[in-house]
Amino acid sequence: MKLANRVSTLTPSSTLAITAKAKALKAEGHDVIGLGAGEPDFNTPDYIIEAAVKSMQEGHTKYTPSGGLPALKESIINKFKEDQQLTYAQNEVMVASGAKHALYLLFQAILNPNDEVIIPTPYWVSYPEQVKLAEGTPVYIEGKEENSFKITKQQLEQAITNQTKAFILNSPSNPTGSLYTEEELKEIGEVCVKHDILIVSDEIYEKLIYGSSKHISVAQVSEQVKKQTVIINGVSKSHSMTGWRIGYAAGRSEIIKPMTDLASHSTSNPTSIAQYGTIAAYDVESDFVEQMKTEFEHRLNVVYDQLIQIPGITCVKPEGAFYLFPNVKEAVALNGFDNVDDWVSNLLEVEKVALVPGSGFGAPDNVRLSYATSLDQIQEALTRVERFIKNNMK
Repeated sequence: MKLANRVSTLTPSSTLAITAKAKALKAEGHDVIGLGAGEPDFNTPDYIIEAAVKSMQEGHTKYTPSGGLPALKESIINKFKEDQQLTYAQNEVMVASGAKHALYLLFQAILNPNDEVIIPTPYWVSYPEQVKLAEGTPVYIEGKEENSFKITKQQLEQAITNQTKAFILNSPSNPTGSLYTEEELKEIGEVCVKHDILIVSDEIYEKLIYGSSKHISVAQVSEQVKKQTVIINGVSKSHSMTGWRIGYAAGRSEIIKPMTDLASHSTSNPTSIAQYGTIAAYDVESDFVEQMKTEFEHRLNVVYDQLIQIPGITCVKPEGAFYLFPNVKEAVALNGFDNVDDWVSNLLEVEKVALVPGSGFGAPDNVRLSYATSLDQIQEALTRVERFIKNNMK
């Protein structure tokens, strides 16, 4: 049977081979340390779990509106008012089965064949694949390491063509942890308004920001920019609810409605029980988010200092999320490998440390490592990385 052309365009995840190899080594009894985690290593807080259990006991186990419970939409609207001083109506918000699903629905709703979507590199691995599935064309701009992996308004201007439909902004970023300043967001917003380009603002890591840095949504820049923006967010990272699969989109109703219509013919609705848990996540006062952020910041500071002492490795210190994205090009050369993917594979074989190659993020000189695991494990992993580099110098 001939499969649909659309699935043939998908690029296999560069992490699959490493993940499979790590699992095989673990199954053989090896002490493998995996630093690929894309989720917090904290359980969902009890008050959220209890709210979900209560909803089941009260019989809230049926279909809900496709775009989410009105009560949950209200909680999301209140969150926007409190955190970003942004005002949205019920018909400008839709709840999806995860932020990834919200992104998928958005691209399906806005893209026609050959429409271009500008994607800064390094990027989260699913952005280009989702654009291709909607028959769009990814256009890449390099976020240079010397600029903390962020693009400039000049780069954005140069990439725009008459086919450009949207621009993806991810701040704080996966995989780099970089964060755009208010001034940078103003400049990008002005360019997008000028050229009538939709800003897809992925803000899933907004609660995980460190030091004196502050999250600003591009939609806060001006009313014109807000109208030109669809915000994608969710509770996966902020409340350690990755498995609950609740994300949402906020933007103009003429975009949100077709997204909701698409959802009605695919998932029907987000899981009712998870929606009630999310209402509690936003409505119940708790210091959970702050406690988790404090622990991540502590790990970041300890691990970063250890990382930059390793020969052949440089790293821009991230301001958010829970990833480090070091450049290992020099270490790879010191060890006589042709590319980072081979170096990562050999590191796993010899020292039993699993890192994620940067090639899957559009940055082949880098690796991603997550500090969403215990500090002891990360420190041990970095000790092994340093030993590997020193023992294999050519």
